[in-house]
Amino acid sequence: MLPQEFLQRMQAQLGAEYPAFLQSLERPRAVALRFNPLKGEIPALDFVREAVPWEPMGYYYDPQSRPGLHPFHEAGVYYLQEASAMSAAALLDPQPGERICDLCAAPGGKTTQIAGKMGGKGFLLSNEIHPKRAKILSRNVERMGIANALVTNTDPQTLAKKYPGYFHRVLIDAPCSGEGMFRKEEAAVTDWSPETVAMCARRQGEILEAGSKLVCPGGRLVYSTCTFAPQENEEAVEAFLSAHPDFEPEDVEAPWFTRTAPGFYRLWPHKLLGEGHFVAVLRRKGQENPESFEEKGEKLPKEWVSFAKELGISLPPGRALTFGSRLFWAPEGMPDLAGLKVERPGLELGEVRKGRFVPAHALALWLRDCLCTQEYSPESPEISRYLHGETLPTEKAGWCLITTGGYGIGWGKGDGKVMKNHYPKGIRR
Repeated sequence: MLPQEFLQRMQAQLGAEYPAFLQSLERPRAVALRFNPLKGEIPALDFVREAVPWEPMGYYYDPQSRPGLHPFHEAGVYYLQEASAMSAAALLDPQPGERICDLCAAPGGKTTQIAGKMGGKGFLLSNEIHPKRAKILSRNVERMGIANALVTNTDPQTLAKKYPGYFHRVLIDAPCSGEGMFRKEEAAVTDWSPETVAMCARRQGEILEAGSKLVCPGGRLVYSTCTFAPQENEEAVEAFLSAHPDFEPEDVEAPWFTRTAPGFYRLWPHKLLGEGHFVAVLRRKGQENPESFEEKGEKLPKEWVSFAKELGISLPPGRALTFGSRLFWAPEGMPDLAGLKVERPGLELGEVRKGRFVPAHALALWLRDCLCTQEYSPESPEISRYLHGETLPTEKAGWCLITTGGYGIGWGKGDGKVMKNHYPKGIRR
């Protein structure tokens, strides 16, 4: 049962469209996934259906299937993401080589979508203020094989002070009352109240204030929510624009959505296959001239150099960083991290143990080429055994990239007879 106060407001908002809106909430929701271009060629899968119109990598899938259990999901070949949630990153329109900030990034749907559009070029800062959600975000960045992302766990105000005017594009997918998720999540209904809407609107104003400081002159700011409340959408953005004359709405090509004002777009469940969403596209006035910051790096250890040579691994432009015993490859454009809580400073390569290099799981998920691979079909019992952590027979010796359908999924180490399993214990099935 939907809250009566919510229904009364929606009737006033929609007028003649209100019955169609109510009817749409009774229909089964459409489920979608988004393929990961960082993994290369898109596979043909029998459960994938028609394309999501606003996202080239997005597709609806058979709701009776369970794609989260397919080995390709663990290999980062696709991300399960509601179709309307793909709209914000689509309108952000990130470009390879740019600096992008996803300010409220967990669990990682929009961050991984942005990373795919960047094609491994440029710098992506993905932030989440809640520690547990930041760890989930970091795990999804790892699973999708993203090398050029910094994952932080801090508040927007700290980032605004540290990196003012540093980013070409900033996405604020703001925490909201979740009215657009009523059909998807029962908790969104039970947690709703007018007081929650007002509290969210206040918090959204604070996040917008901080996030806007990260945008360089000439840069784009995209604000999105998954709620219908004007207080959290049009009114929140209009209040921000009144206080910030250096920003203005920006119309973009978005024929699939309902334009309510210049730069403001609504996604209604009775007008498309997806849940409720709102997106505002803003531009900061001026000529594009992002700030620059000092970048510091270290020398790669000889153990890595030997390991990489043996397996034919070449890294993209960047620099080495060590966090404790772990070695990372930081992307170009990633500035100094002093004063930040960092979950993942780029691509984790591995660590040196007793004079030997032990590769990280993240490296296996990023790699597309390796001189030693062991392929198992995604339908095979062997890949199922591997994901359970079992050893497998092999004729190969040394570190080996385990692949399924040609996609890297983890590491194994052979001795000519047995492939020792190095799939992380914490994610084994």
